[in-house]
Amino acid sequence: MKRYLTAALTLILSAVNASALAASCEASVPGDFSKVGETRLSVLFWDVYDATLYSPSGAYEKSERQALKLNYLRDIDADELIETTEEEWQKLELDASEHDEWLAKLKTIWPDIKEGDCLLLVESDNGYAEFYQGEELLGTVESQAFTDQFLAIWLSPESRFKEERNELVGAK
Repeated sequence: MKRYLTAALTLILSAVNASALAASCEASVPGDFSKVGETRLSVLFWDVYDATLYSPSGAYEKSERQALKLNYLRDIDADELIETTEEEWQKLELDASEHDEWLAKLKTIWPDIKEGDCLLLVESDNGYAEFYQGEELLGTVESQAFTDQFLAIWLSPESRFKEERNELVGAK
């Protein structure tokens, strides 16, 4: 009985802690933004992250500022995130002229991710990509082109995860 109670308490505390971590990332979403859509990315049988897209209107408009929140469901090294970003850009056949510079900048910004962590990209008024973990600003990539290409991984009609893309942008 004691083992059962300990296990139950551990599960409850884990759920509360995961909820608190997710909520802490929510605090960095601009107050005038509303949720557009959300999805879960699973690859094979691994759940990777839950993604939520926000915008000022609560609808997906490419011309409008965006915020993309990723709540991670597994541990991922920063180097793996950066490598995956580069691979997704290649699959989308995007202009690669600045990729080396941007990827080097991401190496200085992104931490290793633990299960339950969140990363949030907020597009600033000038189109720059501000990255947050919880309420902490991790760093900024000062390039509208970077912001557009980074968000294209999830939001482009050519995204490799079309069903998840459609859920994020609220498409039927």
